[in-house]
Amino acid sequence: MQPTTIASLVATGGFCAAASFIVVSRFYGLLGPVPVTVAITLWAMAVLCVILAYRVKDRIDENRIGMDRSQLNPLSAALFMVIGKASGWTGSIFGGVYLGMAVYVVSQIRQLSAAAEEAPVVIAAALGGMAMSAAGVWLERNCSVPPPTDGEPA
Repeated sequence: MQPTTIASLVATGGFCAAASFIVVSRFYGLLGPVPVTVAITLWAMAVLCVILAYRVKDRIDENRIGMDRSQLNPLSAALFMVIGKASGWTGSIFGGVYLGMAVYVVSQIRQLSAAAEEAPVVIAAALGGMAMSAAGVWLERNCSVPPPTDGEPA
């Protein structure tokens, strides 16, 4: 599994932002309001990834990865790595979608009362998606270990 590159996440987020802006600028009147739970969920996932990253980093630094009950199971570390990778991509997509929506909503605050009411939630969701993406990448990077050198057993 290759590590997630920042450039690919930024490109994905940018594409989603542009696509979202085009769709929202055309169909904003038909869309329902963005629920607050979207922003809360994105921020909660970002916090979860940060907590997992700290725990895994501490265990790796203390050399407490193994099969003992007091150690972090290597399969759990691999699972956390996959969660980090998925969170990075999901955050990039959702962050981009809500960023495109936020650009339109903020530009229409003076003309549309619905845009003024929805702006804080959309901005919080966009920032939550970006935070989730960053936290996911950080979790993924903390869970990966370098391959063994030629003299070490695998």
